[in-house]
Amino acid sequence: QVQLVESGGGLVQAGGSLRLSCAASTRTFSSYAMGWFRQAPGKEREFVAAVSWSGGSTYYADSVKGRFTISRDNTKNTVYLQMNSAKPEDTAVYYCYADGRPGYTIATMPISADFGSWGQGTQVTVSS
Repeated sequence: QVQLVESGGGLVQAGGSLRLSCAASTRTFSSYAMGWFRQAPGKEREFVAAVSWSGGSTYYADSVKGRFTISRDNTKNTVYLQMNSAKPEDTAVYYCYADGRPGYTIATMPISADFGSWGQGTQVTVSS
């Protein structure tokens, strides 16, 4: 299991920007597909974005496409989520996810995120 620690959450006004970080404690970070999920009060956890082990491929939920950017730095064992043009409906606890299963593809992450590691979450609040 990989230990994941998110940071960077906070309060931002609608239209503003925020960058989340997720630091992973593993020597094989570059072998993990990484992703971000979020959970708003009273709602189920939902997929936000994913990035392949190399950083060469990314995948986004339609609700954030064009506004959020996921990236990773394998030299720092860190994955990022740049949130631009934030909306009140982006308010949620954001969770980092790591999956190192052989053959795992990021396109499956929205429906297959049961066997990896999760962070503790970081709160993002977007005020209107």
